Amino acid sequence: MFRWMQSITAKVLGIGMLALIMLIPLSQTDGLVRERQAMRDAASARVAEGWGGAQTIGGFVLGVPTRHEVRDSDGKVASVRDGTEIVLADELNTVADLTVERRHVGMYEVPVYTGEVTLRGRILPDDLRHFAADTGATWYPAKAELRLLIADTRGLQAITALTVDGRTARLSSSAARMGPYTVLATPVELDPERRTPIDFAVTLRIAGTETFSVLPLARTNTVRIRAPWPDPSFTGALLPGKRSIDARGFDASWQVLDLNRDYGQHWDAGNSDVSGRLAASAFGVKLYQPGSVYQQNDRAGKYGLLFIALTFVAFFLFEVLKGLRLHPVQYLLVGAAMTSFYVLLLALSEQIGFGPAYTVAASTVVLIVGGYAMAALRARAAGLALGGVLALVYAILYGLIGAEQYALLIGSVVLVAVIALLMYLTRRIDWYAQTTPPTPPDTP
Repeated sequence: MFRWMQSITAKVLGIGMLALIMLIPLSQTDGLVRERQAMRDAASARVAEGWGGAQTIGGFVLGVPTRHEVRDSDGKVASVRDGTEIVLADELNTVADLTVERRHVGMYEVPVYTGEVTLRGRILPDDLRHFAADTGATWYPAKAELRLLIADTRGLQAITALTVDGRTARLSSSAARMGPYTVLATPVELDPERRTPIDFAVTLRIAGTETFSVLPLARTNTVRIRAPWPDPSFTGALLPGKRSIDARGFDASWQVLDLNRDYGQHWDAGNSDVSGRLAASAFGVKLYQPGSVYQQNDRAGKYGLLFIALTFVAFFLFEVLKGLRLHPVQYLLVGAAMTSFYVLLLALSEQIGFGPAYTVAASTVVLIVGGYAMAALRARAAGLALGGVLALVYAILYGLIGAEQYALLIGSVVLVAVIALLMYLTRRIDWYAQTTPPTPPDTP
């Protein structure tokens, strides 16, 4: 079947084809990594169902009932439309102190948090008069309410304090929604002649999973988030202006203006366009798990074909330089052993962590391939040398996985170095001589 590979050129092409065939198990392994990642995400969702999901806090905002009357040419009322005008605060200060713990669902680990969140702010009476003048609507200040926006009320554990104008108030559930957010409301009676700001303050105890965000629902927003988590990933519309991160955790602050978002200081609650923009303006932090086993397995798999090809090249060089012969089936078995490394690595890394799993999986494959090379090449030194080359390949791969930011630089340098080494080792080989068929012996 493989007689056509007797020439050196045909054999090189055949080895290249075998390397490409290895893409099939490598792609299956990649799919397995994604499947296990999806199972981890499902575990996170199960935790969120009972604990509270990714949390977003926004508020307070003022909701004022309004009535718009449309008159005909005779001055009579042709139609009436009732609505609610949303008026944002002038200043809003948010401080969140989060306490983090790790929950386990089976073998999967999910970071969750509880936190004390304090919001303080004020709404200017001039903003109320401006919206009335802008819309020309009749407004009903006696039925106004302050609204607090929250992404997942399952995580709301307590409201330890709520004051409006220095007086204790109480939040209750509301049927209203603002975009994707649930609304908690407290009534506030407005005096149209009022000249002093409406001051409010609330302290919440809230629970959530992985992500905490804030909505910039004021003209000037000051946000501070602190947590004992050494690897925060700042997400959303804006990055923190100030931050400090060390092994004990992080402390991040934002200063956000109304000019930094794409909606104004007031709008009709029925305006779906503005409601859709709220989520896009959120910003905050995700409790990032750097170098998770699935991310590391995925990065390892990206170099699979390259390192299998390099191993095939090493075997081929031993054939050429030492005058040995290997069958294509033997190359195939070596490739199968190397692809099994990625399955073994994934299975072990879920149980014992990526570093120890990598050591065990790499050592196993090096021993298998090195021992097989000794037997197949019938040369102990050749087997040890190939095992050493393979160990070096896995060491380089581990370095590429760990140095995420410099992986391209390291990988390109290594590739050029390998090509240069191959050119050096084969510089004196007469490839034409390798392909010259042997002269048949003279027959009497």
